[in-house]
Amino acid sequence: MIEPKPAMQAQPSGDSSQTSGGVANKGKKRRFGGTEQQIRSALKFYKVLAYLTGGMLLLLCAELIARYAFGQYLFAGGTNAVTGEPFGLGFADAEPKGVLGGVNISVTVLIVHGWMYVVYLMSNFRLWSLMRWPFAKLILLALGGVIPFLSFIVEKKFHAEVEAELADNPQAPRRY
Repeated sequence: MIEPKPAMQAQPSGDSSQTSGGVANKGKKRRFGGTEQQIRSALKFYKVLAYLTGGMLLLLCAELIARYAFGQYLFAGGTNAVTGEPFGLGFADAEPKGVLGGVNISVTVLIVHGWMYVVYLMSNFRLWSLMRWPFAKLILLALGGVIPFLSFIVEKKFHAEVEAELADNPQAPRRY
């Protein structure tokens, strides 16, 4: 009679420095949530959105300073409410309304930054989940879109960290 054998061969219990492939692993075993190509794609998407969201946040800060410190909105087009002449591009009074009709660029900046921040959060989540980082890093990534200049700093730091982790752990990305 033939003896049944297990499908998986047991690893020697005394050697914990080897991976399942028999290659020595430095430090702890690292696994990512996707392939290297997926991680690099998520990193590029995050980088683009970090710069766009950071730029829009700086515009938003300038708009808020103009609105609350000087009582001005940025308008394009319309008619000057006081003189009745056509209004091109520039700042006008917020209260009472200085321009009739035109496009309020100040409000447009608010809306665009809000939606861009939502997409930025999605890019944060994608990168965070593929890298399998702790939750605190996701919070730090998310704060980059609401604190001026932080998105540029955080992007540079995490971009270097992702590149270093990919270089240090070439065996870690899963293959499909």
